[in-house]
Formats: sequence, C-alpha cells, structure tokens
Amino acid sequence: MNTSISGMNDGTDSVLKSAISKVKRHVLPLFVIMFIVNYIDRVNIGFVRAHMEQDLGIGAAAYGLGAGLFFIGYALFEVPSNMLLQKVGARIWLTRIMLTWGLVAAGMAFIQNETHFYILRFLLGVAEAGFFPGVIYYFTRWLPGVERGKAIAIFLSGSAIASLISGPLSGLLLQINGLGLHGWQWMYFIEGMFSVGLCVFVWFWLDSKPHDAKWLSRDEQDALVKAIDDEQLAREAATPIKPSLGKLLKDRQIILFCLIYFFIQLTIYAATFWLPSIIKKMGDLSDIQVGLFNSIPWLLSIVGMYAFAAFSAKWKHQQAWVAAALLIAAAGMFMSTTGGPIFAFVAICFAALGFKSASSLFWPIPQAYLDARIAAGVIALINSVGNLGGFVAPTTFGLLEEHTGSIQGGLYGLAATSIIAAIIVFAARNTPKTAPAAAVGKPASSHA
Repeated sequence: MNTSISGMNDGTDSVLKSAISKVKRHVLPLFVIMFIVNYIDRVNIGFVRAHMEQDLGIGAAAYGLGAGLFFIGYALFEVPSNMLLQKVGARIWLTRIMLTWGLVAAGMAFIQNETHFYILRFLLGVAEAGFFPGVIYYFTRWLPGVERGKAIAIFLSGSAIASLISGPLSGLLLQINGLGLHGWQWMYFIEGMFSVGLCVFVWFWLDSKPHDAKWLSRDEQDALVKAIDDEQLAREAATPIKPSLGKLLKDRQIILFCLIYFFIQLTIYAATFWLPSIIKKMGDLSDIQVGLFNSIPWLLSIVGMYAFAAFSAKWKHQQAWVAAALLIAAAGMFMSTTGGPIFAFVAICFAALGFKSASSLFWPIPQAYLDARIAAGVIALINSVGNLGGFVAPTTFGLLEEHTGSIQGGLYGLAATSIIAAIIVFAARNTPKTAPAAAVGKPASSHA
C-alpha cells in the first residue's frame, strides 16, 4: 500500500484517501452490526442451557454436542460458500447467508427434542458458512493492504460487542412468556427474525464492486481499484505462478495458520458456551443477572483488543503480540481451576483479554502472506479448520461434565494448547517466502 501511494501525485493521493474514508464509513458499521447479530444467533444457546434441560431433557453431553455440531456444518460448507460469493457477488450472497441463518435461528424456538436440536444446530452452521471469510475477502477488493488490517480489527470487535450485549439481551428476552411459548423460545425467535429483517437492509445497502458504488465518484472508484490492482500486480511479479490447491495444502505456513487458529478458537468457544454455567454456580442468580455478569469478560476483552492493536502497531512484531496474548489466555484458564466459581469467573475475565486479542491479532499474518488470487479460498479454509475448535471444545466439555461432574480437565487442556500455540506462532510468516524483501517489506510491516 505504501509503495503504491508514494508514487502518486497529491491529487490522486487525496482522491484515494477520500475513497477509503467513504468505504469505511459506508460498509464497516454495517459489517460490525451483521457480525454482532451473527454471533448472538450462534452462541445464544449458552443462556438457555438450563431451560432446555428442564423443558426438553437436553443434558450436558447433548448440549455440548449440539453446540459443536454448528461448526461441522460451518466447516463443510465454508469454502464452497466463499467460492460462490466470488461468482455471484457479495451483495447477493451475504444477503442470502443472513436470510437463511435468521430463519434457522428462529426455527430453534420450535425444537422438541435432542434430534431437532442437533439438526438445527448443524443447519445453522451450514447457513452461516462463508459469512466471516466473505467479509474478509470483501475487504481485499475494497481496501488497500494497510487499511485492511485496521478494518479487520474493527470488524472483529463485533464478536466482542456481541458477547458483551448478548447476556443482558438474552436475559431480558427470557422474561417473555405468552402464546404458548416459553421465554427461551421467544429468545430464539426474536433474535433470529431480527436477522431476517436486517438482510433486507443489507440488500439495498451493499455493493459488490467499487464501480457499482454510486456513493463514490468515478475518480474515487478508479483510484481505489487502481491501488488494489497495483498491489496485486506487485505480488504477482514476486510470485508469478499462481499456487495450485495441491501445493497450498502442502504449504507448511497454511497448515500452521490452521493449527494456530484452531487452538485460539478452542478457548474462545469453551468460554463462550460454558461461562453462563460457571456464573450460575456463583449463587442464586436470575437470568438477567447471569447475562450481566457474562458481559464483564467481553467488555474487558474489547479494551484488550484495542490496547493490543495499538501496541502491535507501535512496536512491530505481530507474532510476538499474538504469543503474548495467548500466554495471558493460558494463565487465565489455568488459574480458573485453582479456586471456587467466583475465582474461576475472575480468572476467565483475565483469560478473555488474551484469547480475544489473539484472535484479532492473528488475521493480519496470513492476510499478508497470501496471494490475493487464492486468498479467499485459503482464508475460508483457515477459518473453517480453526472453527472446528468450536466443535471440539463444547463437545469435550459436555462429556467431561456429564461423566466426571467437572470441566477442570478441559480447562487444563485449554491452558496447554494456548501455550503450544504461543510457541508455534513464531514459525508463522507474514511475508511470501519467494518475495524479495524490497517488494514486500513495506506492506508486510504495516501488519507486523
């Protein structure tokens, strides 16, 4: 990005800056809202676990399996969904994703047994597949490299904001009873149908390509496309042969990216799905009180994400910052095993600073390493493999609780995997290995 702008005259530079500013104002708030709604529909089952156990007989193991089945559907359809997004355009495909996930999420209100729970959780994963990497790919076609890292950090804050508000929101919705539906059914239905309503706005607001955007002038459209194309031409000159799928699957760096992100997601989803249960053990708390307590770790994680982003921008070494965040997560998870429920809650608040920051700090590394010609598919692959952590963690925790009455062993495992990830992240590259230093040094440093 820096090299592509430095050669421009002041007029062209100001037009590009204006275009970038407009893109961020136009699409970033919408994507953050979409991610908030998406994340709430994905994790809201954590707040109704006790209600479903009471009304439907869904125990700890069944709950853990159902929570995890989402990620199987998600992983299986992630890459095909992202490929279709490139073919039909972001506007059509992101609207379709939101419509189908909203309908399935609302349908959770009408489950009657474990089988229904399993089926709809799997289908919710299928419906949501492609959303996250689709947005990441969207940024690669709308923002130059140095701006994408900032945009991704803001976008990723949506999951932390969702975690922050999902507890109080779900607690309030659980108070609704009427028309033969329990509070947990109203929660599913209202939150799912909100997604359906929002997809109408998405359809009219999003554009698939910069030249489709009527809110950009022609000069701004051209400057934006040229800056992005120039970056890609420089990358293609450094790596003239487009890597094949077979070669990509043998690339040690991509395997490392998948493994690191898998370990990060293990901790995130273990905390997400089991934290409300830990909070309930702190005392005789209402659903609203549980929701409010649940917000505290995620509020702290938002502060941590922005602090780490600022530090990593000032002192450049992205891998070191990811490792530091993972070690904080490991320490918090280990400490959560050494005291009662209240101490465990405090320790997980500390861990949340680490694992959410690690997630946002991670993505600029593979983004800077990947060729834009294959970035969409590989980002989808990393995300889908990584999100399998969302299957392993809740499923394992559910089995542990059902058979041992405790999740302590799982917490030890999360501490260990975070330490392992902190070590191996130093082997991850954020520059293409065949690229000359002069060609990639500046763009890479903006992420590192």
